[in-house]
Amino acid sequence: MLLTRLLNACYHFAGFVYAGARLNEATGMIEVEVRPRRGSKPHCSGCGKTAAGYDLLPTRRFEFIPIWGYAVQLLYAMRRVQCRQCGVKVEQVPWAMGKHSLTKAYMLYLAHWARKLSWRETASSFGTTWDQVCQAVEYVVHWGLEHRQLGPLHAIGVDEIAVGRGYSFLTLVYQIEAGCVRLLWVGKERTTQSFEQFFTLIGQELAGRVEFVCSDMWRPYLQLIAKHCTRALNILDRFHVVAKLNKALDEVRASEARRMVREGYEPLLKKKRWCLLKRPENLTNNQRTSLRELLGYNLKSVRAYLLKEEFQLFWGYTSPAWAAKFLDAWCARAMRSRIEPVKKFARTVRAHRDLLLNYFRARKQFSSGVIEGLNNKAKVTMRKAYGYRSFRVAELSLYHVLGKLPEPQLAHKFF
Repeated sequence: MLLTRLLNACYHFAGFVYAGARLNEATGMIEVEVRPRRGSKPHCSGCGKTAAGYDLLPTRRFEFIPIWGYAVQLLYAMRRVQCRQCGVKVEQVPWAMGKHSLTKAYMLYLAHWARKLSWRETASSFGTTWDQVCQAVEYVVHWGLEHRQLGPLHAIGVDEIAVGRGYSFLTLVYQIEAGCVRLLWVGKERTTQSFEQFFTLIGQELAGRVEFVCSDMWRPYLQLIAKHCTRALNILDRFHVVAKLNKALDEVRASEARRMVREGYEPLLKKKRWCLLKRPENLTNNQRTSLRELLGYNLKSVRAYLLKEEFQLFWGYTSPAWAAKFLDAWCARAMRSRIEPVKKFARTVRAHRDLLLNYFRARKQFSSGVIEGLNNKAKVTMRKAYGYRSFRVAELSLYHVLGKLPEPQLAHKFF
């Protein structure tokens, strides 16, 4: 039959042969019978060595890649072996793993589509279940993690994303070098113990060779990076620095808006939040007009806004020395502003002055853009997996899409 000839030619396993194929009209499936070749010896599933046959088990069904719109099942009667080392064991077959009903080829096929579609859509498209899609992704991810090469590592970035309704966090570590941007590690929660596990994974030798680390200002991150990556230049993530300043500005605006309402003044700051937080080039025409009118008033929010816009000039410098002079002068002006949230931000900047200047010492090679882009992809990936059901599901989906893991080499190529 044509189908068995094709399978024997392109998906052949030593010691086995496709004996026949038929369409089961009752189930609408193509059933392919697999038999061991005459004289072949089975392999023990415990140690992998060949062993003498013991007895025969009932026929098992293994799901294979659909062909011509039909579901395909491989039918094979498993043999038990009498292994000298392991005793009586079920044989090991090359197309499946243990008690899994999915063939390795079908798991790789489902995992390929699970990158493009949501897991639920993948299951619906191929007439399987969400759990089996998860099983397929798990097989591909575990194989990839076992066969990937971690080093050498020159530049890494660490950040966290919020997941679930309870504001749980996942700690993510990326490799952010030119030509190699990938997810290296997923940690449960945002804790010192969790982040320490990453350095245990890569080892002290590999960690000691890291040259650049991009992170936020969370103290445990900074301490562990200094402890393990002794040669690395720790660069503060620009996105988080700007976010802290925007948060300070928003606190000033909200506090002043409440005071104006309480004291009976005209609510000038009502619906002006995004006028103040957006960059001028991103404002709509109406927002630009509203901002122009607002700048005519002597308000704390206006002074905080002007300081925020002035701080953006900091990122335009190329010389660390000139950037340091600008930063010191800006912090002095911020401390004289008598605006407490802005002063608090200035104190934070002063405390992390050297780390901020590392951005220029690294010649602006590493910025928040790469990490934030990866974080956005991570959030989309989580949604495609249909929720944070468990840490295991989150970990699998993130490694699968962002890890750039190697995959098992099979006869089939998926495009």
